[in-house]
Amino acid sequence: MARDYYEVLGVSRNATTEEVQQAYRKLARRYHPDLNADPVAEERFKEANDAYQVLSDPGTRARYDRFGPDFRRVPQDVDERVAAGSGGRRRRGGRAGRGGVHVETGFGGVGVDLDDLLGGLFGGRSTGPVPGADQEAELELGVADAYRGGTRHVTLAGPEGTREYDVRVPPGTVAGQRIRLPGEGGRGVAGGPRGDLYLVVRIAPHPRFRLDGRDVHVDLRVTPWEAALGARVPVPTPGGEAMVRVPTGSSSGRRLRLRGQGLPDPDGEPGDLYAEVRVAVPPRPSARERELFEELAAVSAFDPRRPS
Repeated sequence: MARDYYEVLGVSRNATTEEVQQAYRKLARRYHPDLNADPVAEERFKEANDAYQVLSDPGTRARYDRFGPDFRRVPQDVDERVAAGSGGRRRRGGRAGRGGVHVETGFGGVGVDLDDLLGGLFGGRSTGPVPGADQEAELELGVADAYRGGTRHVTLAGPEGTREYDVRVPPGTVAGQRIRLPGEGGRGVAGGPRGDLYLVVRIAPHPRFRLDGRDVHVDLRVTPWEAALGARVPVPTPGGEAMVRVPTGSSSGRRLRLRGQGLPDPDGEPGDLYAEVRVAVPPRPSARERELFEELAAVSAFDPRRPS
């Protein structure tokens, strides 16, 4: 049995969306594999991410609260089907019958039998084929993979066993994008077609790049003399190294925009890359460097703390 998602994030069942987000960020910083080498950390991170994906979306959270861990296997229109099959009266109980799957609704022990829901809702009479429910799974991509696209081999474990797919990822894929695999979702009833499987993209944190939609943000470290005198310096982008001109008199925090150097868009304009200047000084200046800095300090009237 999967752990309760609220327990995973350490929040109460009436936690706000902001509280859910804060709890997730705290766990992500603690357990992300790039930041924690403990073999257990990766599993804890995936568990926290699964919980966040569900509880951060109001609609998905409501279904989780009602149906419990197996909420994805309950059809979206279950209320309408139950109402139709009971003459407008909502069914509050269930039984595990004819080998059907038993799904807990909420966490109070009231069950809904999927075979009962889908196969015998309408007065116990055959209603013909019923399509299977759509399902979702997470697809984690690195920034470079999202930029380039390509084919990813995906392995998913579920009630029907392990399934493997070669999934085509379009160039410029962004967080939250859904990749549809037709006919790979839940099984239908009475010969009904399977539902679809949607892979919801999550972009893994990167030590250098920060994404905002298709725009990419990166810190650009420069020397004091490059910042003061201006220079052309290399800057990393998801597509490789590019050159950017640092204007004369650039201080830390200045943003330099490289048009079209963000994530591509197959249907429109690519995003931009923003390089934010970070002035770095020698951590251990040599004797000559110290002498030059002392000379500069003696002759310069510049005071960054003086109001401009």
